[in-house]
Amino acid sequence: MTARRRPAKQPPTASSSLRIIGGRWRGRKLLFNAAEGLRPTGDRVRETLFNWLAAEVPDARCADLFSGSGALGLEALSRGARHCDFVDNNAASLAQIRRHLATLDGAARASCHGCSALDLLASGAGPWDIVFIDPPFALQLVEPVCALLAQSGVLAPRASIYIETAATEPEAALPADWILYRDKTSGAVRYRVFRTTA
Repeated sequence: MTARRRPAKQPPTASSSLRIIGGRWRGRKLLFNAAEGLRPTGDRVRETLFNWLAAEVPDARCADLFSGSGALGLEALSRGARHCDFVDNNAASLAQIRRHLATLDGAARASCHGCSALDLLASGAGPWDIVFIDPPFALQLVEPVCALLAQSGVLAPRASIYIETAATEPEAALPADWILYRDKTSGAVRYRVFRTTA
C-alpha cells in the first residue's frame, strides 16, 4: 500500500490593514496584500498631512501618483475630495484599490490607471488641485515626476503637491516656482507640502 502524498501547502499571502482616519469613512479598515516596496503612509503622518490640507481637500480633484494601497487617495475622498485618479503600474495593487472603492461606494468619484506616473502625466490628464507623490524609496523618481508635473500643464492654479521620501534621501531638485508650505520628518520618513505660485 503506497502512502498518499499530501499536497504541498501554499505559503500564506501576507496581508495588512489600512485604516481611514477621518471624514465620511472614518474608522473603516481595509485589508490589502503586502507586496515588495508597498509602504502605506502611516496614520500619524496622514493625520498631520490632512490637517495641513484641511481647507484644500473638500471638492478638490486629486491624483495619487504612486497609489500602492491607495491610502492617500482614499483618505482624500473620505474627507470630501470630488475625484481622485489612482495611478499604479502594479495590477494587483490597482485591483485592490478598485475593491476598496466598491466596498466604500466610492467608485463613481475615482479613476484607476494601470500605468506609470510619468505615462499618466504625459497623457495630459488633470487638472489636479492636489497631487500625492509617494514613490518607492531610493528609486529617485521624485525629481523626474515633479519636473514633468510642472511642465505638462496638469496642475490647477494654486495646487498643492505632497512629497514623501526617506529622511536620508538626497534633496531632489524641484521646480523653482513651487513654494514650500510644510516640512516634517517622522522617524525614517520626510514629508512635505509644496504650493504653486499660479
